[in-house]
Amino acid sequence: MAVLKDKGISFSVDDFGAGYSSLSYLKRLPADELKIDRSFIRDIPRDARDMAIVEAVLALAKHMGFSVTAEGVETRQQLEFLQKQECNFYQGYLASKPITGEAMVRYVKRLKIL
Repeated sequence: MAVLKDKGISFSVDDFGAGYSSLSYLKRLPADELKIDRSFIRDIPRDARDMAIVEAVLALAKHMGFSVTAEGVETRQQLEFLQKQECNFYQGYLASKPITGEAMVRYVKRLKIL
């Protein structure tokens, strides 16, 4: 991974906080981004514990120089909370339902990115 990173490839730690993700990975892996698992986003703003976990992950990421993507954002309230916490990016049904590769190419062409 270090060789690829030296060649300009960036890495994300997906589903951070769930399953086998570990804080020790943050020290060992040459990652650039953390993706907060949707299980912590789902109950915002109703679950103060999830909100505390997300705040802590965002603070840790900021201090360590990671960008952060929140997975599974479905409501305006979730997005507003994440924006207040200075989360870099989000993905989920609030932004778009899943689309095919062909639909993505059409979308990007309309934006004149390609």
